[in-house]
Amino acid sequence: MSATAAVEMPEISETGLTVKEVSQRIESGQSNAVKTSTSRSVKDIVRANVFTLFNGIIFVAMVMVLVTGSWRDAVFGFVIIINTGIGIFTELKAKRTLDKLSILVASDFLVRRDGEDVEVPHNEIVLGDLLWIRSGEQVPADGQIIQTWGLELDESMLTGESRTVRHKVGEQVYSGATAVSGMALVKVNAVGSHSYAATLTAQAKVYKKTVSDLNKGINTILKFMTFLVVPLCILLILSQIHTVGGWDAALSTGEWRQAVVSAVAGVVGMIPEGLVLLTSLNFAVAAMRLARHNTLVQELESVETLARVDALNLDKTGTITDGGIAFNQLIMLGSRWQELPAQPTEGGSFETLTEQAATQALYDCCNEEQPNGTGQAVLAGLKAQGYEPGQVESRVPFSSARKWSAVVKPILPPAGGDSRSESEGGHTEITPSHLAMTAPASGGETWYMGAPEVIISALDGDYSDVLQQVNDYANDGNRVLLVARSTTSLADTDNPQIDPQAKPVALVLCSEKIREDAEQTLAWFREQGVRCRVISGDNPVTVGAIARKVRLTGEHEPRFMDARELPEDVNELARVLENVDVLGRVLPNQKKAIVQALHTQNHVVAMTGDGVNDALAIKEADLGIAMGNAAPATKAVAQVVLVDSKFSHLPDVVARGRQVMANMERVASLFLVKTVYSALISLGVVLTQIPYPYLPRHITYIGALTIGMPAFILALAPNTRRYIPGFLKRVVTFALPGGIATALSVLLTAWFLPGIMGWDVTKNVDLSALRATSAIILFLMGVFVLARVAQPLNSWRGILVAAFAAAGVIGAFIPFVANFFALILPTGTTLVATLIALGGSALIFVICLWLAPLVGKVSGKLLRQHGFNI
Repeated sequence: MSATAAVEMPEISETGLTVKEVSQRIESGQSNAVKTSTSRSVKDIVRANVFTLFNGIIFVAMVMVLVTGSWRDAVFGFVIIINTGIGIFTELKAKRTLDKLSILVASDFLVRRDGEDVEVPHNEIVLGDLLWIRSGEQVPADGQIIQTWGLELDESMLTGESRTVRHKVGEQVYSGATAVSGMALVKVNAVGSHSYAATLTAQAKVYKKTVSDLNKGINTILKFMTFLVVPLCILLILSQIHTVGGWDAALSTGEWRQAVVSAVAGVVGMIPEGLVLLTSLNFAVAAMRLARHNTLVQELESVETLARVDALNLDKTGTITDGGIAFNQLIMLGSRWQELPAQPTEGGSFETLTEQAATQALYDCCNEEQPNGTGQAVLAGLKAQGYEPGQVESRVPFSSARKWSAVVKPILPPAGGDSRSESEGGHTEITPSHLAMTAPASGGETWYMGAPEVIISALDGDYSDVLQQVNDYANDGNRVLLVARSTTSLADTDNPQIDPQAKPVALVLCSEKIREDAEQTLAWFREQGVRCRVISGDNPVTVGAIARKVRLTGEHEPRFMDARELPEDVNELARVLENVDVLGRVLPNQKKAIVQALHTQNHVVAMTGDGVNDALAIKEADLGIAMGNAAPATKAVAQVVLVDSKFSHLPDVVARGRQVMANMERVASLFLVKTVYSALISLGVVLTQIPYPYLPRHITYIGALTIGMPAFILALAPNTRRYIPGFLKRVVTFALPGGIATALSVLLTAWFLPGIMGWDVTKNVDLSALRATSAIILFLMGVFVLARVAQPLNSWRGILVAAFAAAGVIGAFIPFVANFFALILPTGTTLVATLIALGGSALIFVICLWLAPLVGKVSGKLLRQHGFNI
């Protein structure tokens, strides 16, 4: 429990629970502890990295080889163990980084204990606590309202209805609801898993699994390999038993051991074991790198979504502007004040008094328990002018859904005196007696403050001239509010409505501070092909002016629109959005609808925001991005949190996602080439009943130098390529030519070289020579594929390829390495034959690369002719 909260709360008589009572409830399990986390648990990380399908296949294969006694050919199993260890270590490191960062955005709640208001974490709220629910907070536990100060809740996460609900004393509130205005003191009557909305709240907070090209592509590859590996493994063992003379001969001579080792060589090659590892590794490293820039990734997989974003919806306040608002001035609406009765003070003129009355009413409207940013700015400005709280009989707090607030103020009895007199110059002087004649007879007067369009639309009469003034000020980038007055008291504060007879009195001008990095950040998104739209609850003209200042649309004038004119049909809405850059007066449910409309056009949508009214849209978006100073409910549903609330981090966030996607495409291509040629070679071996042309230790050596280690480096390398749909298609298109060329080269060598050289492959010496030559060809083809993947080679990538190629050659000259991996350097006529085979392999590689596009075009044309859409 933290120290006493440094906040001013209303004076109440309730003292709340004692420290002893709290301890007893925690010990008895009556706390609000719920299992929530921004990252996977240690147990989940270990299980996800160790207990995989392919680790199981590799483990079985390793055991089979160890049973044969050829432990050197089982070294591939230890490589998997090392890789898995790296994966676990990296994810644990990422978890620690993210957990530390998540503390910075964790929300505490205010409770009353021992007569003091103290802040406690979510999990330390206990049954019977007196809990303060304040505007912007998500209700953490079920409870009954003891006292309320105009509390209004958004219960859409519970009911699906976006309208706000005003609650009275004695009514029940549920966890998962969000306070949008006002505040209340609640007695907690259900906590943790016993709360009515615990399940719904958990669903709103934990991550939703993102389905994407990368996940679908890799899963498709893995499913295909699952069905391929087992039958091929059985067929390989049978074929290798046949090559040594059948089961009787294999068992009597011990050749079964060699048959098993040969079969395992084919199986190991088909397993893209490092692909899954590098995927999770890439996500974890990207999350750690973003964490260094104060960006919390609450779902590792969301890093991938960043790359695919092509539509970014920006909330103006807190994103383009820094949230700082300054009160500039209050402007009276011409002569309209003359229609309003007022009470002049001694020596005060009617006009001066009316401006004072309007300013005082403005102060009282903003002086809520939890005023929003605009309200705080107005209060600060008016306090500096000497204004203090006035008398208020009742109030309607500001709501983002309603877009106005109101106060009912008492009217004091007017002073006596003459009704009016002629002053010098012949004009009429207004006197207290005259004012008394036009003042309300009894009750109070209601003052409204809020969005000009909303208030005026509810009034009787033509106020187009007022709206013109509003637009003129808004065109200059001002945030404009309207103050209106009714001579009647607000009848129903539970279901408040604006009095149609109310009169506009004054305009309130505020200004927002634009972030210094906003223009540069938006320019980056434009260059990267990401369509940015500003979606705000403010006046569309005001938002449009700010969008113009930050050059949202570059050299073009931003097109703005009032959200109240948007169609409700989602398809029609999608059509309208194509021609709109700025939307103002957007309601929370409209923000969600806008995201849904963009989805109908297959856009990948990111949504930024900091207010409660952004929470629904952030959850609906493919990628929700919350500012660090956002409301707890907004941060809870976002996948990414900009901890220091800097908009300039977004390009780095998107760039990191693109790096993951582009690099994983390179890495997947490398692994899939190995899968393709291993499967084809295994199939060729089964069909022609020849000894397998290389050993497991060969594929371990070659795979490490041409796939494993280079893939690790390439996966983490800088890459700014834009996302292009069709991950799996491109990977397969890339892998097939290289895989077929490699398989043909090795199989042709295995089929024809023994006859040319006069080798008898039933003898171990000649079989070893054939396998050594096949391994050299395999290595050369691996270097070719690596060079193709690493392009362009005119930078460090060329050095990378050359370094691993040199490492492979040098290793063959080191006795220990050569002996361990059974690497034999050809000499004499074998060297000549090997060089010829290498030349033929290079030619096959070139031909396959040349034929691949032609075959693709022809097959694509044929498929389209037969009605297949590709």
